Amino acid sequence: MKFPNKINVREVGPRDGLQNEEKMISLDAKVEWINMLSETGTPYIEVTSFVHPDWIPQLKDATEVSKRIHRNPNVTYAALVPNMKGLRRALEVDIDEVCLFISSSETHNKHNINRSIEETLPILESVSKEAKEAGKNIRGYVSTVFGCPYEGEVKIENVVKICEHLFDMGIDELSIGDTVGVADPIQVKEVILELFNHFPKEKIAMHFHNTRGTALANVLMALSLGITNFDSAVGGLGGCPYAKGASGNLATEDLLYMIHRMGIETGISEEKVMSAALYIEKHVQNLSSHQMKIIKRER
Repeated sequence: MKFPNKINVREVGPRDGLQNEEKMISLDAKVEWINMLSETGTPYIEVTSFVHPDWIPQLKDATEVSKRIHRNPNVTYAALVPNMKGLRRALEVDIDEVCLFISSSETHNKHNINRSIEETLPILESVSKEAKEAGKNIRGYVSTVFGCPYEGEVKIENVVKICEHLFDMGIDELSIGDTVGVADPIQVKEVILELFNHFPKEKIAMHFHNTRGTALANVLMALSLGITNFDSAVGGLGGCPYAKGASGNLATEDLLYMIHRMGIETGISEEKVMSAALYIEKHVQNLSSHQMKIIKRER
């Protein structure tokens, strides 16, 4: 296998990692954690989501978080934006990158966004257009690519069609999500090779969850195919509120451990990431038992 010399790690813990937490985490704790992450060397942090508070109560402080964090000029600060109202809130705090999200599964999209895919696309197109006019980068998320908790298998042609719509809107990067953590390396290979038939590989990122412990194996397959952009969350935090049984994201510290020992550069400090994991451990309930063992071993 041939692997890249360097990869880009997108830290999504403050948004995707916290959105499923039932215990409310204080504004001060979130700000301190993001400030710690900003000093790890990561080039990218997804800090929050400008959704309606009734959807994701944990992220109702999106505006306050965005205003209070200390911004490192070497870091891109991104946020999820569902509609025009959310975009205007994001622009008011000068978020660097706007993230759009849609599912490749009709049922999951209705649960997650309360709209059909057909209804969602024009809204995202309007958000994308205004965000571009404001000079913002745009990232697109496609969920349930490798399987849906409601529908099961998702056809690859459905995924490609959604991705085409997003690229037509002018997105700068596309994140392909294994929302419930059902992907295996062979499936990852099949999906990536099909996507390469339609889209530039350098604009594709992989977003793996670790429900069945296959996230790193899936990363390895993606690396071998030339993917260099990966999402992860410190502490393995996360899960989808609208996908029952979905566990956390690929843990940033696990990803860094493997990648660095393979001789692949990230520019991120494992030691500082572990410090950030130890900090957020005190404030959350949903760190997996596996991640708790890793954190305790590092103490």
